[in-house]
Amino acid sequence: LQDDINSDSEALSKFEAIRAHGAVQMGLINDVGEAANRQHTPKVAFVAPPRGYQASSGKDILGSDIDVLVRALSMGKLHHAMMGTAAVAIAAAAAIPGTLVNIAAGGDERDSVTFGHPSGTLRVGAKATFEDDKWQIKQAVMSRSARILMEGSVRVPAEQS
Repeated sequence: LQDDINSDSEALSKFEAIRAHGAVQMGLINDVGEAANRQHTPKVAFVAPPRGYQASSGKDILGSDIDVLVRALSMGKLHHAMMGTAAVAIAAAAAIPGTLVNIAAGGDERDSVTFGHPSGTLRVGAKATFEDDKWQIKQAVMSRSARILMEGSVRVPAEQS
């Protein structure tokens, strides 16, 4: 859960070290010492096979309603839901056979995946092809639902004659 990770300074420190070394390997920075100046990328996420849990809203999420569990960190803390960029990356990874996300989701060939995150679930999709000796993502699909931000009434005075 979010509080379990965010209150564990040792775990957060390990995740930050992984993120910093990943940034070097990806060529985003030259040295791990530069990672503090580039907090936004790369993101660190961890995945697990589906199982039931309680979302931050108190809603019970059934393991049978999701394909994989995902938690992601953003700016040094476990995110309260899921970032859009991470959701698209999850879709892409699930579409490529043999990735950790694909394996955690059951290892099947797929063009969509429903994952559980701290505040609920999200269904995302991707189409992957193996061309020129490498995997390529041809399409990624994600949608978000909007929530009501405000409801109200406006009183308009009657016309004066």
